[in-house]
Amino acid sequence: MGAVGLAAVAGCGRLPWQAQPPAKVPRIGYLATGTLGPDAYTGEFQQGLQEHGYVDGENIVVVYRHGTGRLDDLPDLAAELVRLPVDLLVATTTPAIRAAKEATSTIPIVMTYSSDPVANGFVTSLGRPGGNVTGLSGIAPQLSGKRLELLKDVVPGMSHVAALWNTGDQGMALEYSEAVVAAEQLGLQLQPIGIRDAGDVEPAYETASRERVEALIVLTDPVTGRNRTRIAELAQEHRLPTMHTSRPFVDAGGLMTYGPSIAALYRRTAYYVDRILKGVNPADLPVEQPREFEFIINLQTAQALGLTIPSAVLLQATEVIQ
Repeated sequence: MGAVGLAAVAGCGRLPWQAQPPAKVPRIGYLATGTLGPDAYTGEFQQGLQEHGYVDGENIVVVYRHGTGRLDDLPDLAAELVRLPVDLLVATTTPAIRAAKEATSTIPIVMTYSSDPVANGFVTSLGRPGGNVTGLSGIAPQLSGKRLELLKDVVPGMSHVAALWNTGDQGMALEYSEAVVAAEQLGLQLQPIGIRDAGDVEPAYETASRERVEALIVLTDPVTGRNRTRIAELAQEHRLPTMHTSRPFVDAGGLMTYGPSIAALYRRTAYYVDRILKGVNPADLPVEQPREFEFIINLQTAQALGLTIPSAVLLQATEVIQ
């Protein structure tokens, strides 16, 4: 009888005094361009994980790889995470998403922010991504018109505006092309001022002054993000009212920003991580568009530029920096 009982227990693969095998702790690879520094928005992502019951180092492990603002670094960093291996990849911007997608077609990839994931070839459609990539879209191209409208409201009589953007970034090319369409609809002349690295920033402002540009739009990418403080200083030196596409530029002294709340997008990324870790196929998880937007005005910068922000514009702001 005892032998039979022992055999039955053995058939279960574990003796009564043996402990349960420890549950596997999922490992998440986090790939960032380093556009705004290594710690930008990681706190928001961690907060989102905690809201879904995950604590880094306890029931989940996040392995971070941050670029230094050089797009050429990203493929190697993505390949390194894939080799570890990881159970899931979080990629923070269009260049990082592209590097992650090129590194693996099997490991699930969650986008924190892509200006246009369909046009960039990351997903088949927003409703049915169809592959190993899903996450969040910043719908940045469609926001170009609103940014130009606000800038026009702040700069009376504005007719000639320039766009400062990294011509080496495919995602920025999409945003710039949409800005061209929006400018035409508003009767504005939009002049491209392309840059490739930090050394191009100061000459870009000299070009803007020489061409008598009245205002500027700066598109966020690793080059502009890493040089946002200098960009804000040059805008004031050249007395150029500037519209940005993300908050850190205004915190650094830029005049205005309008766009999705990037912090909210990073928190929402954790929802996708949770769903995929619970077995949902990323191909079946629709890509979400932003739910929260922010329009922030830096009044200190407006004063330095000699600008008076119209009350109708101030009333639209979600935050005003005094």
